[in-house]
Amino acid sequence: MEDQKRISSASPQSRGVLYAVIAAITYGMNPLFALPLYGEGFNVDSVLFVRYLPAALFLCALVLLRGESLRLTVKEFAGSVLCGLLFALTSFFLFLSYTKMDAGIASTLLFVYPVMVAPIMLFVFHERMGLTTILCILLSCIGVGLLCRTAEGGFLSIAGIVYALLSALTYALYLITVNRLPWIQKIGAGKLTFYVVLFCLIFFLVRIGGGMSFKGSFTPFVCLNIAGLSLISTAASIGFTSLALPRLGATGTSIIGALEPLTAVFFGVAVFHEVLTVRIVLGIILILVSVVLVALDRR
Repeated sequence: MEDQKRISSASPQSRGVLYAVIAAITYGMNPLFALPLYGEGFNVDSVLFVRYLPAALFLCALVLLRGESLRLTVKEFAGSVLCGLLFALTSFFLFLSYTKMDAGIASTLLFVYPVMVAPIMLFVFHERMGLTTILCILLSCIGVGLLCRTAEGGFLSIAGIVYALLSALTYALYLITVNRLPWIQKIGAGKLTFYVVLFCLIFFLVRIGGGMSFKGSFTPFVCLNIAGLSLISTAASIGFTSLALPRLGATGTSIIGALEPLTAVFFGVAVFHEVLTVRIVLGIILILVSVVLVALDRR
C-alpha cells in the first residue's frame, strides 16, 4: 500500500521530467527547420511570422475541439500578453543569433538561462537551491563553455553572443512568469499555449506592418519546413513546457532544457555538416550527466 502511495506521489514529477525532455528536444529542432528557410530567402521576421501563424490556427482549433472556452479574465489576459511578449523576444533574439553564428553554438549559448533562473528564484522568491541543483548548473555551464568555441578555436561573434544571451534572459523570465503567476497556472496548458503563440504572432505582424519587410516565396519544400517549425518546434515545445512547469518548477524545467543545445548540435552535425570534435563530445557528456542528475533528483 505504501509502495503504491510512493509511486502515485512520484508520477507527477516523473511525467514532468518526460514533458520537459520532449519540450527541450522539440525546441532544439528550431535550426533544422529555420536554416533552410533562411536559405530560401526568408529573413528573421518572415521566418518567425510563418512560424507562429499556422501554430496559432492549429492550437485555436485544438482548444475549441476540446470544448474549452477561450475566455480570459483581465489578469489572465495581461499575464498571457506578458508571456507572449517574453517568448516572442526569446525567439527573435535566438533567430537573430542564427544569422551571426552556427545554429548549434547559438543554441548552446541559449542554455545559460538555467544559470539566470536559479539566482532569480533564490533572491526574489527565496527558492532553496540544493547541492544537486548547484552541481547540475556547474556541470552544464562547463559543458556549454566547451561547446561555445568555433571548430578552429577562435572567438565567436560578439553580436551573436549578445543576441543569444538576451534570448536566454527573456526565456528565463518567461519560465518564471508561467511558473509563479497563479492566474497563469489556472488558464490550462492548452489555452495558455494558444495565447502565447497568438501574441507572438501579433508581435511579428506588428513588426512587419511597421516596416519590416516580408521576404521569401512558398514552395513545397518551404511549406514542409514551415509546418515543422510551427507545429513541432513551436506548438509542441511551448505546450509541453507549460505541462512540465507545474510539476518540476522553473529551475528543474530549465536544467532539463540542456537537451535543447544537444539536439541542435546533433542536427548541426547530421544535417548541416558542422564539425564534431572531442571538445564538443566532452561538453555533450557533461550536459547529459547534469540532465540525468536533475531528473533522478526530481523523481
